[in-house]
Amino acid sequence: MSTFEKSSAKFRQHLPDLNTPRFQNAKDQDAYSYAATFQETKNPPWLYNLTKAWEQLYEEPYKGLTTDGNIIPGLFHQQDEGIPIDLIVNATNKVTNMLSPEQLKQLTYPLNAKEWRAWSNPEFLLRPSGLRLDELSEDVATAILGVIEATLSPEGYTKALSAMRINHFLGELVNMPRIMNKYSYNFLLFGTPSTTEPWGWLLYGHHLCLSVFLKSRQIIVSPTFIGAEPNIIDEGEFSGTEICRVEGMLGLQLMQDLPEGLKQKAQIFKLLRDPGMLQTGDLKIDRWNRDDQRCLCSAFRDNRVVPYEGVCVSEFTNGQQGLVLDIAEQFLIYLPERARALRKEQIRKYFHETFFCWIGGYGNDDAYYFRIQSPVVVFEFDHHSGVFLTNEEPKKFHIHTVVRTPNGGDYGCGIRTAEEIL
Repeated sequence: MSTFEKSSAKFRQHLPDLNTPRFQNAKDQDAYSYAATFQETKNPPWLYNLTKAWEQLYEEPYKGLTTDGNIIPGLFHQQDEGIPIDLIVNATNKVTNMLSPEQLKQLTYPLNAKEWRAWSNPEFLLRPSGLRLDELSEDVATAILGVIEATLSPEGYTKALSAMRINHFLGELVNMPRIMNKYSYNFLLFGTPSTTEPWGWLLYGHHLCLSVFLKSRQIIVSPTFIGAEPNIIDEGEFSGTEICRVEGMLGLQLMQDLPEGLKQKAQIFKLLRDPGMLQTGDLKIDRWNRDDQRCLCSAFRDNRVVPYEGVCVSEFTNGQQGLVLDIAEQFLIYLPERARALRKEQIRKYFHETFFCWIGGYGNDDAYYFRIQSPVVVFEFDHHSGVFLTNEEPKKFHIHTVVRTPNGGDYGCGIRTAEEIL
């Protein structure tokens, strides 16, 4: 049996009973009535309470992720990364030319608008900003995909499209097609598309959030969130689709390759929900919650203080440091090739301040979390318990990944002028 076939068999053991009230009620709802029901019933309470914490975090002025509350200045600079800015502008202008005045007003925001930070990854439409693709005509939705394709690397576009298709597949599995489908994503445009001046776009929805800042021939894609439940499609038109497996296997390979002493330093908790994790009920500060689980840098965590943990990459062999860069390649896959190469070189320069940490076991069948963190990047990878599938413990077919640029670098803020800052 292939790895893919094993993954299919494992997630299908946890398909939910669609006759329960949760799924019977949701099958006839659209994104708006589904979100309204969530707000009225406050169910599930663990997610409702988290959204209340998110509201408080959203009100904070943007500062950026840090290790100790203090921003390290001078880390990010303007540079020519050779992105095809003409093609990106043309693709975006194609979209705006297709819209009605009302739609254009819905789509566009000032360059420094707070809505850059309004993304979230649950299926609930908590902040209906911008244009939602499944409410648009097929030609407009396809044109928006054209903007994404023109902006990202070919591999990055394929990964984003795969996440959207897996979301559609999940909607079919649980009979919630109006809530989760390949177009159940919101798209926002910031500033005016230009080959010389700064602007950008945001796409967000269930298990896919991409923040893109563009300035001449430079691109910042951060924060990003990509996940999947399950992480494969095993039937239908897009059968064979799979995401997030490679970065997970590379992380496991790195952990397994470390000598015993470094394994012990890297493994900061042995259990995925360890009693040693801060779990006070204050969802703004807790180490674990049911939605983010072990991820510290997900939605609305723009200003979180995340101290370094684990083992410094400078202690690794050349081969192990090469695995760190291979992991970076997967997390940064959205960036066009030259921009990605420059970003990886920046990451390499900070290996003396880069830390790798691990939570959980590191056997071939274990679920786990790992984080790579330096002054210039944060990568998080986490296996989750079920939200729509019924596994109560984390399994390898439900994955969350996050990319952040700490020290004020998210949303392109590291290269914005004072007038452009969020």
